[in-house]
Amino acid sequence: MNKIRKILKPIGALYGSVVKARNKMYDKGIIESTKFKIPTIVVGNLSVGGTGKSPLIEYLIRLLRDDYKVAILSRGYKRSTKGFQLAGENTTAAQIGDEPMQFYRKFNKIIVAVDEDRVNGIQQLKQLPNPPDVVLLDDAFQHRKVQGGFNILLTPYDNLYVDDAMLPAGNLRENIEGAKRAQVIIVTKCPDELTDNEQFEITKKLNIELTQTAYFTKIEYDAKVHSKQKKINLIDLENYEVLLVTGIAITKPLTDFLKKRRIKFTHLKYKDHYNFTEKDLQKINTSLSAIKSRKKLILTTEKDYVRTFENTKQNVYYLPIKTQFLIPDGMEEESFKTKIKRYVEQSTRNS
Repeated sequence: MNKIRKILKPIGALYGSVVKARNKMYDKGIIESTKFKIPTIVVGNLSVGGTGKSPLIEYLIRLLRDDYKVAILSRGYKRSTKGFQLAGENTTAAQIGDEPMQFYRKFNKIIVAVDEDRVNGIQQLKQLPNPPDVVLLDDAFQHRKVQGGFNILLTPYDNLYVDDAMLPAGNLRENIEGAKRAQVIIVTKCPDELTDNEQFEITKKLNIELTQTAYFTKIEYDAKVHSKQKKINLIDLENYEVLLVTGIAITKPLTDFLKKRRIKFTHLKYKDHYNFTEKDLQKINTSLSAIKSRKKLILTTEKDYVRTFENTKQNVYYLPIKTQFLIPDGMEEESFKTKIKRYVEQSTRNS
């Protein structure tokens, strides 16, 4: 792998120079970037996939929904439609994408929309009969046609952007200098035992600006697996044989968690945002049938569930996850909450 990356490094350097030139044109106003009066919070990363954007979006929804009308605007990755689409009662994951569908089915009274053109998307949201008070822009850090009011950059603990390389040699889709646009940098998927000193060293390694703040979060798994019909406690899941089916970028945190909980599983791993075919579903059913235990089920992720398995008759469950700060309700988390609420409040007052 290292040899391949070495060969691809010149291509990555060329790609990086193109991205850098594009960003400079935005910075200098040569390419126009639209700024909206409505509060816009960007959640994104410098790399491709697997940084924990969805649980962070859900965290922000829970933080703001009681005081504001919240809208989520995504491009709707791998959807079958084009242009602006507003989630409604009869909307499917195929029409808007799996993650937007997950948000829509999970939260009441929020607006979920998709548009590859975020400027048009925000304009459409503002024209709704009951428009939002704040827009969360999912995976829009590189979408510089919109000048985000507050930018949150995510980077996973085990693959910090400063340790990565530009595509195709690495996973970066933007040079690390782009991190300077963020007001907040969150190191995600941290181990529980990460010490204060280790957090300090990582913050120093990221070389953040004085105007930026770094936070550290981990994945919190639900105490139960869910289906439409029922829930099963994780402690009871230890008595099952599990077929784990995933279509996500990074599976290690999930598989490590299941091993730690002593849950026996066989893993069928597919690409991120994978669209399961009938042939795939037949293979999954065959794999489940091959498990001899009478107590067996299929376990998947929440976005795989809403994309593929929610309306099947299969014995399928998903394991919800949340973003949790390393010290829940500690000073760091309160600091983050205050920054977000203060930005929204001030922007709302000035709009």
